[in-house]
Amino acid sequence: MSIAGKAKSILLYLPARIRRRRIMRDLSLQLEGWEERIGQVRIEDIRTRTLSYIERLRVDHSWYGSYRYSGSQSVPVLYASTYAAMTRHLYGDLQNLADSDREQWLNYFAQHQDDDGLFKDPLVENELAATGDSWGWRHLMLQVITSVTALGGIMQRPLAYLTPFLDLNNLTSWLESRDWERRPDFASNEVQNIGAALQYSRDFHNDERAGRAVECLLDWLESTQDSRTGLWGGPCDTPALLSRGVQTGYHLWLLFFYDKRPVLYLERIIDSVLATQNELGGFGVVPNSSACEDIDSIDPLVRLSLMTDYRRDEVQAGLRRALPWVFVNMNDDGGFVFRRGQKFLYGHERMSSGCDESAMFPTWFRTLSLAYLAQTLPDTVVGSFDWQFPHCPGLQFFERPKEINRPNKVLQSEGSN
Repeated sequence: MSIAGKAKSILLYLPARIRRRRIMRDLSLQLEGWEERIGQVRIEDIRTRTLSYIERLRVDHSWYGSYRYSGSQSVPVLYASTYAAMTRHLYGDLQNLADSDREQWLNYFAQHQDDDGLFKDPLVENELAATGDSWGWRHLMLQVITSVTALGGIMQRPLAYLTPFLDLNNLTSWLESRDWERRPDFASNEVQNIGAALQYSRDFHNDERAGRAVECLLDWLESTQDSRTGLWGGPCDTPALLSRGVQTGYHLWLLFFYDKRPVLYLERIIDSVLATQNELGGFGVVPNSSACEDIDSIDPLVRLSLMTDYRRDEVQAGLRRALPWVFVNMNDDGGFVFRRGQKFLYGHERMSSGCDESAMFPTWFRTLSLAYLAQTLPDTVVGSFDWQFPHCPGLQFFERPKEINRPNKVLQSEGSN
């Protein structure tokens, strides 16, 4: 490269480097502020602010349960409705919902269910919605499962799109054909979407074939889990690959947790997850870690810490460090951001938010992080609240294990069924 070319490269690089330093400085100051005052914060005030933020996004001239994704959006979308239902349920805000509003909200979901069982929103329909698994119709199913259950309903239509996966030979071939080496995090999203839907069909639609498919799926996952790390996919020998590996594991461990099935290599999992914590207390390679990166490590650490004494003090210390970091991502309006200092578009333009703008997805996911942290930090601001968890597969179930297992044993997972 010529001298002029090198100079141009440096000039292009410097603004990004300066911006990262500024973000790091600002985040460090915000974190210090939360660490100093977190003992004086009241969870009731946090609850009020967050629920008020959600209410401001409700579209009152449409179906009850219609919500916009963020303040900069004008059209209600089904995804936002699920985030509202799930967050409100966590805070016990659905218990006194009027029967007419509850019924209308359930009908709002029902009108979006297609003949194949999937829920489809024409307002965010695009190619990714039909083909993706980190966002789209199959991914949306997990949020609808939790929302409908939280509202006291049951899906009336069978999940016909699961039919090919009821053939165990076909299911095994499908599992083997996922891109576990290059894109294990995407592969795990695919598997979680199908696995949780099968669990729902088994438990809520009494589908015995779905139950057998779940057993086949979990057997296959056990047979391919790496005994050295407790993870799946390719090597995890760099911080970025390790973070990706933990994100992969998060999607899959939830299937085991829900079925109360033993988790293999529990101690190695804890080692792997603890190693993803960064200098600000979040989890991930970059300091301004995202809502996904954070909960993908917080969730397994919380659940597994209730099953074993292994590295207990370090796990507790890590979770305590994570608590003020989650609050750093809360705005004055009561909502949360996906990642500080960045815009975020989630699958469709109608599910986008500006830089540091609150949005429904991160508000739900970060509130869920607080609810899980509360389960092992009873002496903190979040530990004094009676968080509510629905009994269904997906991402928002929780049940304390009946007993703590000791290290060096195969440990029984917890879930809710």
